[in-house]
Amino acid sequence: MPELPDITLYIEALEKRILGSALEDVRIISPFLLRTATPPVKDAIRKKVVKLRRIGKRICIGFENDIWFVLHLMIAGRLHWRQRGAEISPRQNFAAFDFPDGSLLWSEAGSKKRASLHVVAGENELRALNAGGIEVLECSYDEFAKALRSSNHTLKRMLTDPHIFSGIGNAYSDEILWEAKLSPVAMTQKLSDEAVKNLFEATRSTLNLWTQKLRDKYKDSFPEKVTAFREGMAVHGRYKKNCPRCNTIVQRIRYADNETNYCPRCQTGGKLLADRSLSRLLKEDWPKSIEELELRTGKHK
Repeated sequence: MPELPDITLYIEALEKRILGSALEDVRIISPFLLRTATPPVKDAIRKKVVKLRRIGKRICIGFENDIWFVLHLMIAGRLHWRQRGAEISPRQNFAAFDFPDGSLLWSEAGSKKRASLHVVAGENELRALNAGGIEVLECSYDEFAKALRSSNHTLKRMLTDPHIFSGIGNAYSDEILWEAKLSPVAMTQKLSDEAVKNLFEATRSTLNLWTQKLRDKYKDSFPEKVTAFREGMAVHGRYKKNCPRCNTIVQRIRYADNETNYCPRCQTGGKLLADRSLSRLLKEDWPKSIEELELRTGKHK
């Protein structure tokens, strides 16, 4: 799912292309996409784009008369900038938004159709779509610490909860926790003040780093091939590869459609976290430490 750095790049690219331009047409292919009927989409036709902003992982396009298109890409949704009136495929695309200088195409891979478009009028309706998480690049350390310790859950769960922190998902939370040298299953209310401070700094530095990396990569071009698995990431998507800091094999915990990647030496004091499916299968044969894992795989030094 596109997260804060990716959404930021999308918005910056759209500002260069549609800010100040009037929407000429909207072509919606998928009946699953539009989640609101008031105001109707047609009310934005011939209205100029006056503002773009991010709410969590949503892209908000503001038109004259205070009409907002709120795009939630979810896991597989992506945006593409094409020539004006570009054809869209019923199998791959949800919609197209036509402007004088080009068309914004919205696609989603797969068949689950999770992406959504809300059309709302006014700031109050726009705010109603905000889950309420704090902006980690704008908040103070005290605000961050208070939010983190507001309930006692694992760090992974708290970082990715949109009601607690805005814009952080599965990918960048892995990178943040690696940078902070903290276990994804550490409980928030058991963290020392020093650990919370490290996490605060790691969160801000990681999100700023990747936002700048994406800016450097795309420059003036529209961001294509947005993915949760990027070259240069330390642990996310790098299961069984070497940690760039200590050279230990990166491990994972799988659950539902996601997995958490971590370095057992840097983050968990050498302990292997039990993967639910594998540990249930292997039971007492599940390795408990790096050393035991290396012995079994023949990589013990």
